[in-house]
Amino acid sequence: MSKGDVIIDAHDIVKRYYIGHPNELEILHGISITVREGEFVAIVGASGSGKSTLMNIIGVLDRPTEGSYILDNVDVMKARDNELSEIRNKKIGFVFQTYNLISRTSALKNVELPMMYAKVPGGKRRKRAKELMQLVEMEDRMHHTPDELSGGQKQRVAIARAMANDPALILADEPTGALDSKTGRRVMDIFHRLHEEQGKTIILITHSPELAEECERILTLSDGMFIGERKGSGHAPL
Repeated sequence: MSKGDVIIDAHDIVKRYYIGHPNELEILHGISITVREGEFVAIVGASGSGKSTLMNIIGVLDRPTEGSYILDNVDVMKARDNELSEIRNKKIGFVFQTYNLISRTSALKNVELPMMYAKVPGGKRRKRAKELMQLVEMEDRMHHTPDELSGGQKQRVAIARAMANDPALILADEPTGALDSKTGRRVMDIFHRLHEEQGKTIILITHSPELAEECERILTLSDGMFIGERKGSGHAPL
Protein backbone atom coordinates (compact mmCIF):
# COMPACT_ATOMS: atom_id res chain seq x y z
CA MET A 1 0.00 0.00 0.00
CA SER A 2 1.51 3.33 -1.02
CA LYS A 3 1.52 5.95 1.68
CA GLY A 4 -0.11 9.31 1.13
CA ASP A 5 0.39 12.78 2.46
CA VAL A 6 1.75 13.59 5.90
CA ILE A 7 -1.15 13.56 8.36
CA ILE A 8 0.79 14.13 11.61
CA ASP A 9 3.77 16.46 11.64
CA ALA A 10 4.90 17.20 15.19
CA HIS A 11 8.29 18.63 16.12
CA ASP A 12 10.10 19.28 19.39
CA ILE A 13 7.00 18.61 21.51
CA VAL A 14 7.57 19.46 25.16
CA LYS A 15 4.92 18.99 27.85
CA ARG A 16 5.37 20.43 31.31
CA TYR A 17 2.98 20.48 34.22
CA TYR A 18 3.33 23.24 36.79
CA ILE A 19 3.02 21.73 40.24
CA GLY A 20 3.67 24.85 42.28
CA HIS A 21 6.06 27.69 41.71
CA PRO A 22 8.91 27.28 40.90
CA ASN A 23 8.50 23.51 40.58
CA GLU A 24 7.55 22.02 37.25
CA LEU A 25 7.38 18.51 35.94
CA GLU A 26 8.45 17.89 32.36
CA ILE A 27 6.87 14.71 30.91
CA LEU A 28 7.79 14.96 27.21
CA HIS A 29 11.27 16.21 26.31
CA GLY A 30 11.22 17.43 22.70
CA ILE A 31 9.45 14.65 20.81
CA SER A 32 9.12 14.68 17.02
CA ILE A 33 6.86 12.33 15.04
CA THR A 34 5.69 12.22 11.43
CA VAL A 35 2.95 9.86 10.28
CA ARG A 36 1.72 9.50 6.70
CA GLU A 37 -1.78 8.75 5.53
CA GLY A 38 -2.43 4.99 5.52
CA GLU A 39 0.31 4.04 8.00
CA PHE A 40 -0.20 1.66 10.92
CA VAL A 41 2.16 2.87 13.66
CA ALA A 42 2.76 1.56 17.17
CA ILE A 43 3.97 3.73 20.03
CA VAL A 44 5.24 1.30 22.64
CA GLY A 45 6.53 1.98 26.12
CA ALA A 46 6.28 0.93 29.74
CA SER A 47 3.91 2.51 32.22
CA GLY A 48 5.16 6.00 33.05
CA SER A 49 7.02 6.46 29.75
CA GLY A 50 4.78 9.35 28.67
CA LYS A 51 2.45 7.40 26.34
CA SER A 52 -0.79 8.83 27.72
CA THR A 53 0.54 12.39 27.67
CA LEU A 54 1.66 11.97 24.06
CA MET A 55 -1.67 10.40 23.09
CA ASN A 56 -3.54 13.34 24.61
CA ILE A 57 -1.44 15.75 22.53
CA ILE A 58 -1.73 13.75 19.27
CA GLY A 59 -5.49 13.46 19.90
CA VAL A 60 -5.80 17.21 20.59
CA LEU A 61 -7.11 16.50 24.09
CA ASP A 62 -4.25 18.62 25.46
CA ARG A 63 -1.86 21.22 24.07
CA PRO A 64 1.94 20.99 24.12
CA THR A 65 3.87 23.47 26.26
CA GLU A 66 6.33 23.96 23.40
CA GLY A 67 6.78 22.70 19.86
CA SER A 68 4.81 22.58 16.62
CA TYR A 69 1.98 20.24 15.63
CA ILE A 70 0.24 20.12 12.25
CA LEU A 71 -2.63 17.58 12.08
CA ASP A 72 -4.15 16.99 8.63
CA ASN A 73 -3.07 20.50 7.50
CA VAL A 74 -4.40 22.21 10.66
CA ASP A 75 -1.94 24.08 12.89
CA VAL A 76 -3.06 22.80 16.29
CA MET A 77 -0.99 25.37 18.18
CA LYS A 78 -2.93 28.24 16.58
CA ALA A 79 -6.39 26.65 16.57
CA ARG A 80 -9.13 28.00 18.83
CA ASP A 81 -10.95 25.72 21.30
CA ASN A 82 -14.04 25.38 19.07
CA GLU A 83 -11.80 24.40 16.14
CA LEU A 84 -10.07 21.79 18.31
CA SER A 85 -13.48 20.34 19.29
CA GLU A 86 -14.35 19.99 15.61
CA ILE A 87 -11.00 18.33 14.89
CA ARG A 88 -11.62 15.80 17.68
CA ASN A 89 -15.11 15.08 16.37
CA LYS A 90 -14.39 14.82 12.64
CA LYS A 91 -10.70 14.07 12.12
CA ILE A 92 -9.89 11.64 14.96
CA GLY A 93 -11.54 8.39 16.01
CA PHE A 94 -10.66 7.44 19.60
CA VAL A 95 -10.59 3.88 20.97
CA PHE A 96 -9.83 3.69 24.70
CA GLN A 97 -9.01 0.76 26.98
CA THR A 98 -12.10 1.56 29.07
CA TYR A 99 -14.50 1.77 26.05
CA ASN A 100 -16.15 5.04 27.24
CA LEU A 101 -19.61 3.99 26.05
CA ILE A 102 -22.77 5.64 27.38
CA SER A 103 -24.32 2.99 29.59
CA ARG A 104 -28.04 3.66 29.29
CA THR A 105 -28.28 3.84 25.53
CA SER A 106 -28.05 1.12 22.87
CA ALA A 107 -24.87 0.13 21.07
CA LEU A 108 -26.31 1.58 17.85
CA LYS A 109 -27.03 4.94 19.52
CA ASN A 110 -23.48 5.01 20.91
CA VAL A 111 -22.15 4.66 17.36
CA GLU A 112 -24.49 7.42 16.17
CA LEU A 113 -23.33 9.89 18.82
CA PRO A 114 -20.31 11.44 17.02
CA MET A 115 -22.51 11.93 13.95
CA MET A 116 -25.12 13.71 16.08
CA TYR A 117 -22.45 16.19 17.21
CA ALA A 118 -21.42 16.58 13.56
CA LYS A 119 -25.08 17.36 12.71
CA VAL A 120 -25.48 14.42 10.32
CA PRO A 121 -29.22 13.96 9.50
CA GLY A 122 -30.99 11.17 11.45
CA GLY A 123 -31.67 8.77 8.58
CA LYS A 124 -28.15 8.99 7.18
CA ARG A 125 -26.73 8.67 10.70
CA ARG A 126 -28.65 5.48 11.46
CA LYS A 127 -27.76 3.90 8.10
CA ARG A 128 -24.05 4.60 8.64
CA ALA A 129 -24.19 3.29 12.23
CA LYS A 130 -25.79 0.02 11.08
CA GLU A 131 -23.13 -0.41 8.37
CA LEU A 132 -20.39 0.10 10.95
CA MET A 133 -21.98 -2.40 13.34
CA GLN A 134 -21.89 -4.94 10.50
CA LEU A 135 -18.25 -4.07 9.83
CA VAL A 136 -17.31 -5.00 13.42
CA GLU A 137 -19.63 -8.06 13.36
CA MET A 138 -22.00 -6.67 15.99
CA GLU A 139 -25.20 -6.27 13.98
CA ASP A 140 -26.98 -8.91 16.11
CA ARG A 141 -26.26 -6.91 19.31
CA MET A 142 -26.88 -3.37 18.09
CA HIS A 143 -29.97 -2.81 20.25
CA HIS A 144 -28.30 -4.03 23.45
CA THR A 145 -26.97 -1.59 26.05
CA PRO A 146 -23.28 -1.76 27.05
CA ASP A 147 -24.08 -3.57 30.33
CA GLU A 148 -25.51 -6.41 28.22
CA LEU A 149 -22.26 -6.78 26.25
CA SER A 150 -18.95 -8.50 26.99
CA GLY A 151 -15.71 -6.53 27.11
CA GLY A 152 -14.77 -7.55 23.57
CA GLN A 153 -18.21 -6.63 22.26
CA LYS A 154 -17.98 -3.21 23.93
CA GLN A 155 -14.62 -2.61 22.31
CA ARG A 156 -15.97 -3.53 18.88
CA VAL A 157 -18.80 -1.02 19.41
CA ALA A 158 -16.17 1.54 20.43
CA ILE A 159 -14.27 0.89 17.18
CA ALA A 160 -17.48 1.34 15.17
CA ARG A 161 -18.08 4.62 17.02
CA ALA A 162 -14.51 5.74 16.28
CA MET A 163 -15.20 5.24 12.56
CA ALA A 164 -18.52 7.15 12.61
CA ASN A 165 -17.34 10.37 10.95
CA ASP A 166 -14.81 8.60 8.68
CA PRO A 167 -11.87 10.17 10.56
CA ALA A 168 -8.47 10.85 9.06
CA LEU A 169 -6.83 9.14 12.05
CA ILE A 170 -7.74 6.34 14.46
CA LEU A 171 -6.02 6.66 17.82
CA ALA A 172 -6.18 3.44 19.85
CA ASP A 173 -4.93 3.64 23.45
CA GLU A 174 -4.28 0.14 24.89
CA PRO A 175 -7.41 -1.13 23.07
CA THR A 176 -6.87 -4.75 24.16
CA GLY A 177 -5.59 -3.94 27.67
CA ALA A 178 -8.77 -5.04 29.46
CA LEU A 179 -9.41 -8.11 27.26
CA ASP A 180 -8.31 -11.73 27.32
CA SER A 181 -5.93 -12.83 24.57
CA LYS A 182 -8.57 -14.44 22.31
CA THR A 183 -10.87 -11.40 22.47
CA GLY A 184 -7.90 -9.05 22.03
CA ARG A 185 -6.91 -10.98 18.91
CA ARG A 186 -10.34 -10.37 17.42
CA VAL A 187 -10.10 -6.65 18.15
CA MET A 188 -6.64 -6.42 16.56
CA ASP A 189 -7.94 -8.25 13.49
CA ILE A 190 -10.55 -5.49 13.05
CA PHE A 191 -7.81 -2.85 13.12
CA HIS A 192 -5.89 -4.78 10.46
CA ARG A 193 -9.01 -4.94 8.29
CA LEU A 194 -9.60 -1.19 8.64
CA HIS A 195 -5.99 -0.57 7.68
CA GLU A 196 -5.75 -3.02 4.79
CA GLU A 197 -9.24 -2.71 3.28
CA GLN A 198 -10.02 0.96 3.98
CA GLY A 199 -6.52 2.40 4.12
CA LYS A 200 -7.07 3.89 7.58
CA THR A 201 -4.24 5.65 9.37
CA ILE A 202 -3.94 4.03 12.81
CA ILE A 203 -1.74 4.83 15.81
CA LEU A 204 -1.72 2.04 18.38
CA ILE A 205 -0.46 2.99 21.84
CA THR A 206 0.52 -0.11 23.77
CA HIS A 207 2.83 -1.55 26.39
CA SER A 208 2.80 -4.90 24.53
CA PRO A 209 5.79 -5.64 22.25
CA GLU A 210 3.77 -8.46 20.63
CA LEU A 211 0.98 -6.12 19.52
CA ALA A 212 3.46 -3.46 18.45
CA GLU A 213 5.19 -6.04 16.24
CA GLU A 214 2.01 -6.33 14.14
CA CYS A 215 2.24 -2.67 13.08
CA GLU A 216 4.29 -1.40 10.15
CA ARG A 217 6.43 0.95 12.21
CA ILE A 218 7.29 0.79 15.90
CA LEU A 219 8.37 3.82 17.93
CA THR A 220 9.70 3.11 21.42
CA LEU A 221 9.06 5.72 24.09
CA SER A 222 11.03 5.84 27.34
CA ASP A 223 11.10 8.60 29.95
CA GLY A 224 9.37 11.07 27.64
CA MET A 225 11.66 10.55 24.63
CA PHE A 226 11.70 8.28 21.59
CA ILE A 227 14.68 5.95 21.98
CA GLY A 228 14.20 3.81 18.89
CA GLU A 229 12.31 3.21 15.69
CA ARG A 230 12.07 0.00 13.68
CA LYS A 231 9.87 -1.82 11.22
CA GLY A 232 7.22 -4.28 12.29
CA SER A 233 5.59 -7.05 10.29
CA GLY A 234 2.54 -4.96 9.34
CA HIS A 235 0.17 -7.88 9.73
CA ALA A 236 -1.37 -10.26 12.25
CA PRO A 237 0.66 -13.35 13.18
CA LEU A 238 -0.01 -16.28 10.87
